[in-house]
Amino acid sequence: MSEPIFHNFDAAPTHVAPFSHAVEADGWIQLTGQMPTDPNDDAAPLPEGIEAQTRRVMDNLIIVLGELGLGLEHVLSVRVFITHFERDYDAMNNVYRSYFPADRLPARTCVGVTGLAKQALVEIDLVAKR
Repeated sequence: MSEPIFHNFDAAPTHVAPFSHAVEADGWIQLTGQMPTDPNDDAAPLPEGIEAQTRRVMDNLIIVLGELGLGLEHVLSVRVFITHFERDYDAMNNVYRSYFPADRLPARTCVGVTGLAKQALVEIDLVAKR
């Protein structure tokens, strides 16, 4: 295995904890879970509602992928964490689905959690391959 590369990008959202935006080894890239934070304003409130937060999270993931010269077509696996599973699952899925072609949906795990940083409703991380 090649030495891992720890990526941090100025254009990506500010860290909410000690992590790299992405770690890469042998063409495999693990993107850290993104929150629905505004990449241009750390102090901005989170968007209201699961749909707006899911869009912001997906857009933040796209920013990090773009900094790596990649796009959603390189995504192989996704993990979704939501705080109000029963209430928000369908609405989150409707937004999430709009980011991928129907014939290229990544493998995915989705779990309900008791809480997320910044009191977010959703966090998503992913694995991509060059």
